[in-house]
Amino acid sequence: MAFPVDLRRCQALGLAGTAFLALGGETAGALPVRELIAPSSAHAALGLVGVYFGIILLIAAWALLGRLIRSAEPPSPRAMLLVLAVWAAPLLLAPPLFSRDVYSYLAQGAMVDAHMDVYAHGPARLGGPLADEVSPLWQQTGAPYGPVFLAVASALSGITRGEIPAGLFGMRLVALLGVALMAAALPRLARHSGADPAAALWLGALNPLVLLHLVAGAHNDAIMLGLLGVGLVAALGRWPVLGAILVTLAALVKAPAVLGLAAVVALQIRAGRSPVRSVLTTGAAAAVTTVVATTLAGTGYGWIGALKTPVSPQNWALTSLLGRATGTLLTKLGLGDLAPLAVPAWHVLGLAATAVAIAAIWLRRPRFSPVYALGLSFAVVVVLGPAIRPWYALWGLFLLAAAAPSSSVRHRLAAVTGVVALLAMPNGLPAGAEELILAVSGGVLAVVVLWQAHQAAQAPLRESTV
Repeated sequence: MAFPVDLRRCQALGLAGTAFLALGGETAGALPVRELIAPSSAHAALGLVGVYFGIILLIAAWALLGRLIRSAEPPSPRAMLLVLAVWAAPLLLAPPLFSRDVYSYLAQGAMVDAHMDVYAHGPARLGGPLADEVSPLWQQTGAPYGPVFLAVASALSGITRGEIPAGLFGMRLVALLGVALMAAALPRLARHSGADPAAALWLGALNPLVLLHLVAGAHNDAIMLGLLGVGLVAALGRWPVLGAILVTLAALVKAPAVLGLAAVVALQIRAGRSPVRSVLTTGAAAAVTTVVATTLAGTGYGWIGALKTPVSPQNWALTSLLGRATGTLLTKLGLGDLAPLAVPAWHVLGLAATAVAIAAIWLRRPRFSPVYALGLSFAVVVVLGPAIRPWYALWGLFLLAAAAPSSSVRHRLAAVTGVVALLAMPNGLPAGAEELILAVSGGVLAVVVLWQAHQAAQAPLRESTV
């Protein structure tokens, strides 16, 4: 009889966390420019404290749910999906959190709807209220997204007629569809890899990063991962061509998903099909899908040249950090003329190292399942790539959750999740000293409340043993 109560406590604690996130976001989130509140104001400060209070509650609820999964009576996958729905509910109508990218999506969709070349021009060319919402960093840069996502964004622009609230809600629904596809694919991928479906759902779908960045942030990574997941599920069965089509559609949302075609080929070979035939059928399906999708979207192939768009000058990718440090060192050594070349050089080295590491993973693939090898490949791309965002961690984590060979791997991934979940400010902007103090205060307050609740729950037990 204790199990349902424990599950309800996890649901309630996580629901409280996302409710605080939604409420705090009303003053501290990535609000439209006309509604922005000065970070120094009391309302914004209280909202920031509330958001980080909610993050800690959500992480605690997720950790407790993880312990419940490892118990003698773990919850079923269906019960896990219900928990996900409960936790996500308060975020449906919340303002965007942790990033302003969703405004870029809306502006780019409006540009496609207006027959502008979204790859040659940034949102500044569009002008108007939507363009005003886009971060100045991206005002003049083309879209790095494929025709499938831009077609969705364009259709949404036509439906909402450029109204920002309706557009934000529509983008969140698109992201929720992606999360639903992820949740649907995880149990099947886990069973194929010999993993526990409930544990895969816990790490891959109920992960705080999914709620913070895919649901609250409405990132298009959700639809990319959802299509990738169901494509791999199709490739597991008797529909490898359908799998290749779906994975290609995922890559036509965001390019990194193209790595999934290697897993589609590997799954066919593992099923006993000829390697040559597997490569040819997968390549043909991908090529036809790309041509048809691009023709229907009418956006052209400019996205290939625009893939460098996410590389901002001050991003925190490992190779960018090394490049900036190298540039500073060269300047101090009197070689300032070479300093501007340091970051590009490190990016090239990072891409070369990425290619070598991915090749090594797939050459050793007999030791791994194709799904696990793909998850490792995504992790390498994130770590060594030229740009990084907190939600990029989900690229590899989603698949590693389904195919991790041991619980120790899941524990390490969970620890990474807990750290990454704390790295972004709810307004999507860099944090100043005051914002950091407020964020830490919110987190500490949540820890104190959780500790007091734990002590209150333990008191009757201690009294019964006296």
